[in-house]
Amino acid sequence: MGVVQSVLWGGTRGGEADAVVGAKRARDGVTKLAIVAPREEGRVGKKARKEMNREAQMALQREREEQKRADRRALQQAPKDLRSPEELRAYVRVVNDNMIEIAQGLVPNMIAPARCFVNAPLYRTLMEELVGSTGEKGQTSAMLPSLKQVANVASLPGVVGSVAMPDIHCGYGFAIGNVAAVDMDAPGAVVSPGGVGFDINCGMRLIRTNLTKEDILQPGVQAKLADTLFKEVPTGVGCSSSFHCTKERLDDILTHGMAALQDTEYVWPEDAAHVEEGGCISGADARKVSDRAKKRGIPQIGTLGSGNHFSEVQVVEEIFNPEAAAAMGISQVGQVCIMIHSGSRGLGHQVCTDYLQQIDKFLSEHPLELNDRQLACVPIHSSIGQSYLSAMAAAANFAFCNRSMMTAQVRSAFSKVFGKPARDMDMHVVYDVCHNIAKIEEHLRPGSKTETFSALVHRKGATRAFGPGHPSLPDDYKACGQPVIVGGSMGTFSYVLTGTQVAMETTFGSTCHGAGRQLSRVQALRKLEGKDVLEAMKRKGIELRVRNAKLVAEEACEAYKDVSDVTDVCQDAGISLKCVKLRSLVVVKG
Repeated sequence: MGVVQSVLWGGTRGGEADAVVGAKRARDGVTKLAIVAPREEGRVGKKARKEMNREAQMALQREREEQKRADRRALQQAPKDLRSPEELRAYVRVVNDNMIEIAQGLVPNMIAPARCFVNAPLYRTLMEELVGSTGEKGQTSAMLPSLKQVANVASLPGVVGSVAMPDIHCGYGFAIGNVAAVDMDAPGAVVSPGGVGFDINCGMRLIRTNLTKEDILQPGVQAKLADTLFKEVPTGVGCSSSFHCTKERLDDILTHGMAALQDTEYVWPEDAAHVEEGGCISGADARKVSDRAKKRGIPQIGTLGSGNHFSEVQVVEEIFNPEAAAAMGISQVGQVCIMIHSGSRGLGHQVCTDYLQQIDKFLSEHPLELNDRQLACVPIHSSIGQSYLSAMAAAANFAFCNRSMMTAQVRSAFSKVFGKPARDMDMHVVYDVCHNIAKIEEHLRPGSKTETFSALVHRKGATRAFGPGHPSLPDDYKACGQPVIVGGSMGTFSYVLTGTQVAMETTFGSTCHGAGRQLSRVQALRKLEGKDVLEAMKRKGIELRVRNAKLVAEEACEAYKDVSDVTDVCQDAGISLKCVKLRSLVVVKG
């Protein structure tokens, strides 16, 4: 059987869309990442900001053209897997109605189990992608099929399990939706930036209110709220914040997370209790973050960005678990909530790029046998490995504060529209979760009911889903399990799930994070018309505000899997349980 080799790629996918990333091939064949940073810093005037946004859009267009050229080069140079479709199918075993397992041999050097949670339609989609990459024609995408990526992760030094969620789709190195646990004490155990992604701590935050759908649907209110949110929350490529962030304040944010904002009006004292890790990932070190990354972060804290990031006003459509929902302050159908999806913006992207370059140099001097160069990694306990983890934690803390600043902007917008303080509207944080992160956690060793081990859990497009009673959960969620915020595609449903003990035993305490793409951005733009998407949103009664209407087709619901299918798989497999279903009334995007 043919040996599967790496396919080189540089680019952005999913939550990685905020940085403008181009691929430049070096003489040694290793992908070099060139990032075009926004040029603004601090406060800028409207005219200057408009010019910067125009330049950023032009840069984005240039880099997308370069990305297309990189696609073509990668496809031309990609080695062909000459195995027949039947041979490839033989490596994928159906375990039950909700799980498949990838056998050793699909890719070289697998040392751990590789599994994926699916239903029958999702299974067919993954298999079509896999078998479509074989034969003389070769693969039709510059990225490896998702199942090969999941299997490649199972070959990393020290890995004890590679698990994919039902919203899986191919990504940089790791598939989006891939979880991998690495034994911290295993010889040569590694950390891989590709297992976190460029948008470090891209995540979700849900805010509840005591308002109802009827309050929003009063004449003129829905449109006014959409306009006010669009004005209050900076969006789009190159957007900048009104928050004056000094270098000293930024270092405090990077090191201490939300605690650095406690002396400001941007957070409520009780907010952090309902944020993963209390809004601060330990081990962060601002000194490990480059000056360039900090320069990019200063004007961007408190900004939404672009791509698949959003701020939505939603209403409760259905409550599946009244007791768990009540613990979250959600008590009735029609109750209004706000969901925020964003990450660490240009700062996180620059951190990832900086360390990929350092790791590239390290690997040239200390080669590792990797199936895919996008899985570039270093030993966890090496100097570079420790520095990356410290810088990654700092970028994650930046993201927590970014979502906190936007929470303040959302509270301000609601106060302006409804004429009363945010506290009077009970605008409390339900929960805030990461879905691009690597964290040290204690887990059961696979196959054991009692033996635990210290794991570095990479979650790339996957959400932590700790079960009831876990010591890291706030007291009010210990009975129901951790809330899991799952964003749908634009104009469809979103969900709140709860973590389970099954997840602790089978997925290293993880579950899905969203709908998951089924069309690439290029495919979506080719297949869908932006004006048709806008009209469809209007017919659904959704007020949409978007910075660049030409790119709205990229985020159309047709470009994504059905999020209800994804959450159904998670529920049926027991790795998380449905609690609340939400429907959009207002969507704000970059």
